[in-house]
Amino acid sequence: MDDLRTRQLGQLSAPGRRPALLVVDVQRSFGDPEFLGAYGLDEKAAALVEAAVTTIVRLVDDARERNVPVVWIELASDPANPWRASSWFRSGDLDAPFGPDEPCVIGTPGAEWYRLTPAAGEQRVAKRGYSGFLGTDLEKCLRAREIDWVAVAGLTTDCCVAATATDAFQLGWPVLVPSDAVAAYDTDLQENALAKLALNVAVLSTAWELAAMWTEVGR
Repeated sequence: MDDLRTRQLGQLSAPGRRPALLVVDVQRSFGDPEFLGAYGLDEKAAALVEAAVTTIVRLVDDARERNVPVVWIELASDPANPWRASSWFRSGDLDAPFGPDEPCVIGTPGAEWYRLTPAAGEQRVAKRGYSGFLGTDLEKCLRAREIDWVAVAGLTTDCCVAATATDAFQLGWPVLVPSDAVAAYDTDLQENALAKLALNVAVLSTAWELAAMWTEVGR
């Protein structure tokens, strides 16, 4: 471990520091193989997504065992309030209606959590766009809990994970991204997204290393 990374992680592990785990978009539209056909994943990418979800399940258990707050960030696509810029970007039509492949439409199976479920009392944040902070009370929630740093896990690395991690960083929270608890739909894209996060926003870790840090914080 280089000297800078040692200092960075040492700061977060100092007595009294309060971490939180942000779980982003681990919903059926983004994680369940039954919903991913339109994204064209190859075998390696499909395995990457499934492995990341498995790791996130374990990471959530680790956080709960160590009394680290888990905050659930979920896409909630609302037909009554469509994201017109996204419609334009994907179809060229600002006013395109929701199609059958629209992800995470409120009240549909695609919006359900995939392989894990928020526990009673854990904070849930519904968003309309990429970042968990945009138009939500996530910042208020973290500040009310006096959170000092965050770990961001979920789907997908290049999109909603990156947007949420970037906003957390810009709002003043040090960010860790466990690289085995995030996934993109292409292995090259995964590698590039992690490199970009490491360059500008986050310290990369593993889920095992993160859980060990939580143990230290909890002592």
